Amino acid sequence: MIDTLRTLLTAREQDEVVTNALVRDVELPGGAGTMALITLDNGFDHTKPNTFGPLGLFALNDALDSIAGRNDLAAVGVIGKPFIFAVGADLKGAATVASREEALAIGQLGHLVFRRLGELGIPSFAFVNGAAMGGGLEIALHCTYRTISSGVPAVALPECFLGLVPGWGGTQLLPRLIGPSKAIKLIIENPLSQNRMIKGTDAFSLGVADALFEPADFLEESLRWAAKVLTSDISVTRTESTEDWDKVVGDARFLVDMKLHGASPAPYRALDLIAQARTATRDEGFAAEDEALADLLMSDTLRAGLYAFDLVQRRAKRPVGAPDKALARKVTKVGVVGAGLMASQMALLFARRLEVPVVMTDLSPERLDAGVGYVRKEVDKLLAKGRISADQANRLKGLVTGSLTKDAFADADFVIEAVFEEMSVKQKVFAEVEQVVSAECVLATNTSSLSLTEMGSSLEHPERLVGFHFFNPVAVMPLLEIVRGASTSDETLATAFAVGKSLRKSSVLVKDAPAFVVNRLLTRFMGEVIAAVDEGTPLEVAEHSLDDLGLPMTPFALLQLVGPAVGHHVSETLHAAFPSRFGVSPNMAKLVASGKPGVYAPDFSLDPEAVALFTGGTSPSTAAEVRQRVLEALAEEIRIMLDEGVVAAAQDIDLCMILGAGWPFHLGGITPYLNRAGFSSLAS
Repeated sequence: MIDTLRTLLTAREQDEVVTNALVRDVELPGGAGTMALITLDNGFDHTKPNTFGPLGLFALNDALDSIAGRNDLAAVGVIGKPFIFAVGADLKGAATVASREEALAIGQLGHLVFRRLGELGIPSFAFVNGAAMGGGLEIALHCTYRTISSGVPAVALPECFLGLVPGWGGTQLLPRLIGPSKAIKLIIENPLSQNRMIKGTDAFSLGVADALFEPADFLEESLRWAAKVLTSDISVTRTESTEDWDKVVGDARFLVDMKLHGASPAPYRALDLIAQARTATRDEGFAAEDEALADLLMSDTLRAGLYAFDLVQRRAKRPVGAPDKALARKVTKVGVVGAGLMASQMALLFARRLEVPVVMTDLSPERLDAGVGYVRKEVDKLLAKGRISADQANRLKGLVTGSLTKDAFADADFVIEAVFEEMSVKQKVFAEVEQVVSAECVLATNTSSLSLTEMGSSLEHPERLVGFHFFNPVAVMPLLEIVRGASTSDETLATAFAVGKSLRKSSVLVKDAPAFVVNRLLTRFMGEVIAAVDEGTPLEVAEHSLDDLGLPMTPFALLQLVGPAVGHHVSETLHAAFPSRFGVSPNMAKLVASGKPGVYAPDFSLDPEAVALFTGGTSPSTAAEVRQRVLEALAEEIRIMLDEGVVAAAQDIDLCMILGAGWPFHLGGITPYLNRAGFSSLAS
């Protein structure tokens, strides 16, 4: 069958970066015999990870042919190049699959090759020395035993994130190895939670690997461990899961449905396969994966996911419009104006990523103590979770200090404000800061909606002011909107991008326009939903009118997270700028005045008192009408933003919404989704 697949897939080989399978003999210690050690290596450094297209799979198959023909081997081992084990299928190739027959062949080829690792007649060992994702992790699962390095930064089965399923054994082998609930966490829950990765230590704790070794001597220790397994000095025992398999899968299906409402087929197909894994034979389970992979490789959902993935992996790493990085100034100390939650989160992030002193200021001693105290408590949490060492914890605590005066900023190179979202307040703060900092110090604002140019209009050096808009929670949300004002210099902008990169954020350059990108679109989105409720649509109808998109939150749940006062303030700002498109809801004003945190009670049921504040409407809409209204408004606003040059291209709007608003990967970017759904013409 391999020859048939080789013929069918030959046309796909030309653009593939081939991961070679290099075989060498290793004499195991203690007289355990000879191991044929396969090194996966595409010939590039760790910045271009090992992936598998047809040629790479055929190369591995040829290596296994050479091993299968020998009778002098005690075992076979697989390891990756430095820092990388393998990260799965070649996604560039996946985007070019032209037929279901071709898609089916890709699944079958992966199974035929990988399964040989467990069917050679001698034990096989995966030595997971670096990142192992997707098909890379599946290679390891096909082996008899697995060791993993404690330094491995990423272990994952991210396929459902893209609109696929683990199609080379993952849905069958992993549940049988670690049980269905843990497998569902890796196969479904983590991918649907912003594609969360786990570390090598976590993989070992879950039972994915049999032994854990330090990076410095990982291969030597792994070979020593393998030798002891072969000589029976070490026994690896695995117990069959006693979980109620059907209940675990059923509970997961309920949670997926609550989150996606059927919007993406991949997690549902994955659950079907996991359910089947309990009783299916190896052949039956792998054949079912082949069929699922063939269906999903041809789906619009995958194309959308690959578009979104390309944005996050490529465009986000090369921000359009960023000045030459050589212009960036060195930052050796950071100042944070304010000591509230947002300011405290920023202070911790600057300290962790830049490893420079960070000083917070506030007029209130109590707020300042609380802000610095928050940082120290968060550091203690990181220490308790094992994410930092005791020495690192002490260093971080020492880096973040507080001051009641802004004189502490005298030697700072970068000062950011996170005070109340009011123009006069921010202007006063910067006027005071400018009096004590050096002429080269960059001034940054975390404003979510106010004009940067107006904010800097009274500064002596407005060229040093830049927008640096984080999203909440600061440590988690990857987007950073970097805003260029009318006077912002290239040096200031380059410094902002350099700092953003050091913070491990994805930075997008945006024009100084009201609410920039994410908040402008979310406010338009929320405004249309709230307007429908004001007009008489039952709140619960409007709230669930867009469930079929699989958005991360319903509109009023998002409002509760942001806070009604903040949301209302942004709507007022945008109404002042664009009165014909952004309204100000009198019922929202009543909600803010009530002091309630939103329309939901602590138990997540609707608060009848809050809902009762939305009165006066006599023209209710259906859920379908609200959905149509919202999507038409978003299409219109995006077209206007592109015409205004708020960003360089539509892809930047897509990137901002994916990284800053959680726009689902399975929908692709918001602009191609609106195009597919037929709304783009409404905005032209």
